[in-house]
Amino acid sequence: MSFPWANEYKPANGLTQWLDEKLPLPRFVYNAVGAGYPVPRNLNYMWNFGVLAGFCLVLQIVTGVILAMHYAANAGVAFDSVEHIMRDVNWGWMLRYAHANGASAFFVVVYLHIFRGFFYSSYKAPREMIWLLGVVIFLLMMATAFMGYVLPWGQMSFWGAKVITGLFGAIPVVGEPLQVWLLGGYAPDNAALNRFFSLHFLLPFVIAGVIILHIWALHIPGSSNPTGVEVKSESDTVPFHPYYTAKDGFGLGVFLLIYCAVLFFAPNALGHPDNYIPANPLSTPAHIVPEWYFWPFYAILRAFTYDFFFIPAKLMGVLAMFGAILVWFFLPWLDTSPVRSGHYRPLFRKFFWFGLIPTMAVLFYCGGAPAAEPYVMLSQLASLYYFAHFLIILPIVSSIEKPEPLPFSITEAVLGKDESAVLNANPAAA
Repeated sequence: MSFPWANEYKPANGLTQWLDEKLPLPRFVYNAVGAGYPVPRNLNYMWNFGVLAGFCLVLQIVTGVILAMHYAANAGVAFDSVEHIMRDVNWGWMLRYAHANGASAFFVVVYLHIFRGFFYSSYKAPREMIWLLGVVIFLLMMATAFMGYVLPWGQMSFWGAKVITGLFGAIPVVGEPLQVWLLGGYAPDNAALNRFFSLHFLLPFVIAGVIILHIWALHIPGSSNPTGVEVKSESDTVPFHPYYTAKDGFGLGVFLLIYCAVLFFAPNALGHPDNYIPANPLSTPAHIVPEWYFWPFYAILRAFTYDFFFIPAKLMGVLAMFGAILVWFFLPWLDTSPVRSGHYRPLFRKFFWFGLIPTMAVLFYCGGAPAAEPYVMLSQLASLYYFAHFLIILPIVSSIEKPEPLPFSITEAVLGKDESAVLNANPAAA
């Protein structure tokens, strides 16, 4: 969105003026994340997670590139090369733990970013493209994380690759040839490890490219805000810098404190001990489980235990697992409420806090639990509600609920309903 009151970039000296004429990179940065980009004045700390996700991506790329210098993508020595990094490379243990825990941190902030979008309906017009690109980023993250989990070539790496790629075998007719094509053979081995390493190295840069499109799409309509009310005047905004760079800086400091506490005091807390055992195709682990950030979708996959007419249970589980994410693409059209923010949607708020959030908590728990009762039954009930929430409850609620009154403007939401205060901050409303 073009704001007529946005600060204009003015080169400070001859060098910056010459650079602005030849390669206007400072102007681009100034308009994108500087004082030239007005932002709603009422953003809370839930809007920090986009910046934190960007930081996590940079962290993953930097640590990943350095680790790749010492890693060997060969089934015979991959496990030993990771041990070499941990024991012999200077600061290798920290780089490896930073990369492994950085993946978990990346998913934490992205999950919070997504659920903030759910609550504040960030997917609604005119921001549909921002949301759609965000879902694409999440899918790319999952693919990248899965391939990265295979690289240490421990027991969980090998059997995780075997189980997940085996899902493609459930697709009729083309499933098994597709699985062989993905692995480069009939089981995970050198060919699969090389392919996964190459794609794991490449995809973060693809994610970075989609993030650029994501931010570009964001700058067209401007940022959303907790009220869901669009910007009406200059008083509704503040420059991104220094106001939100300071706020994001504080959020980043809190994030780094938590991240470093995990990195230095509990680096293996989120991993699986079986992955410190070299991969053995002849020894199946007692409990095959993916990384924690895949657990809700793994629970949905395992929720289907019976064939449905001519559709095998395995195929239904695969379709449901992918459908659990693909349904997010349709949220801009499933939620037809004219009000965005959950703060002003009482019925929607109840289903969000007492329906969707507990359901996701159950799916997370059951995805990491053994494939036995009562976890299978809980997964089935939670999966049923998950799809019902998006495909049935959300469209019905958005059409029947009576929203609460919205503030006239962002300024009113910040300063309250005191008329004189609002008029002083927004003389145009007088």
